[in-house]
Amino acid sequence: MPRSKTSSTQKAKALTVGTFFANHGPALGLELMGDSSGMESIIEEPTINRPGLALAGFFRYFASKRVQVAGHAELSYLRSLAAAERAAKLEALFEQQIPCLIIARGLPLPNGILDLATKREIPVFRTPLVTMKFINSATIALEDEFAPVASEQGSMVDIMGIGVLIRGSSGIGKSECVLGLIERGYSLVSDDITRFRNLEGRELIGNSKELTRFHMEVRGIGIINVAAVFGAGSVRPEKQLDLVVTLKDWHDVEDIDRIGLDRDAYEILGISIPHVTIPVRPGRDLARLVEVAALDQKLKAMGHDTAREFNERLLRAMTPTKERLKK
Repeated sequence: MPRSKTSSTQKAKALTVGTFFANHGPALGLELMGDSSGMESIIEEPTINRPGLALAGFFRYFASKRVQVAGHAELSYLRSLAAAERAAKLEALFEQQIPCLIIARGLPLPNGILDLATKREIPVFRTPLVTMKFINSATIALEDEFAPVASEQGSMVDIMGIGVLIRGSSGIGKSECVLGLIERGYSLVSDDITRFRNLEGRELIGNSKELTRFHMEVRGIGIINVAAVFGAGSVRPEKQLDLVVTLKDWHDVEDIDRIGLDRDAYEILGISIPHVTIPVRPGRDLARLVEVAALDQKLKAMGHDTAREFNERLLRAMTPTKERLKK
């Protein structure tokens, strides 16, 4: 499978509690209950744990590297204990150096919990969300933060719901092709360099760096603000990748598949994406060709493979002829 020589892959970044709170706190309704000590603690696993067994004193297989969430069951258990025993249970939990503790349902905090957490530099938050809804939402946020990331040299466009990465050597005409697609009413996702996140090994989400988002470099013109020139509908912040198109000089393409039966794939972060190579020569409308390739990919996703359907029709038309020759 072909792979760009200019691609680069990054490991999942180290996610601190402070970063998680800053990026997702408003959406999750998180409220910091104590001081800010421990906000540099690292969340090492992209999932949530409920410390019910740990509060009961069973720490074997305890997932201490995860965000801990206490709901109605955990807090009811703590309230049923005497003050000294409750403090001992919480102290034993905080000794595990958990990244943070989140109280769900907006429930009142057990007495003394903030003092014990501050002593161990463990942030305590509260959210009004019910426990399971918070766990689901927080897990999605964490998976997004921990998703493997790769950068590919190429521009990405949304063509009628099909995310297309347009690759090619410098000066081949990528910018002109993208501009032609934007003029047809499609949306720019990124220019020149596209970043991809692998979500659960099932899909790639492409976006642009914050600094260059919604901007394009056009040789001879310079940097343009696509949203300002073509309108707000001409850009979108991110899109799932469905097709990779490589623009290549006509003379550099050795074998051109004239029917489309030979399916090619392009691999990014271990995920194979349909790939087509379009020969470039003067007079060819690249924007129109990329548009047709995207629409054809949309038909394939709906179960209509034109090349295979045509091949089957051709074979059926040839069958009577073969039978006559045998006679």
